[in-house]
Amino acid sequence: MKIKEIIVVEGKDDTVAIQRAVDADTIETNGSAINMDTLEKIKHAQEKRGVIVLTDPDYPGQKIRNTISRHVPGCKHAFIPKEDAIQKNGKSVGVEHSSSEVIRAALKEAHVMETSAQEEITQEDLITAGLIGGLGAKERREKLGKLLNIGYANGKQLHKRLMMFQISQDDFANAIKKIRQEEQNG
Repeated sequence: MKIKEIIVVEGKDDTVAIQRAVDADTIETNGSAINMDTLEKIKHAQEKRGVIVLTDPDYPGQKIRNTISRHVPGCKHAFIPKEDAIQKNGKSVGVEHSSSEVIRAALKEAHVMETSAQEEITQEDLITAGLIGGLGAKERREKLGKLLNIGYANGKQLHKRLMMFQISQDDFANAIKKIRQEEQNG
């Protein structure tokens, strides 16, 4: 599978995992302390070929995504579920621990994160759906992130993430319905 866009990853081990899974070029941020030179490279790559951001499913990975989104609008973002990025001994989480199949699936589902989405889903909708506060909210947010291919977000970030990806009220409602059916059957 050949990827036209340049994939932004955190480090060398991520590049190795990406190149094992697909034919693609990468830019490495060298961790969450992303500098202006790297941001300029990413901006140039976005203008020339497009960019897909694929960072680790953890706080530093989210910090890198946010920095890139602020400085280089219009990049695509691909997400790997946390459980598919855990090292076999369970001690670390990262793209480099993901299988080639998981990486390819994440890249196929890459989305552009828009910050100008119309506000359709409200904070009240999130509370009503049991995604904020209460028993099982974190697990529901994890399932929602998987179903909508937007990655995991904590309670404070979920609304922003839904808006950035322009998730429609219908898609949100269908995902919540599916989560509730799983809970009833599970």
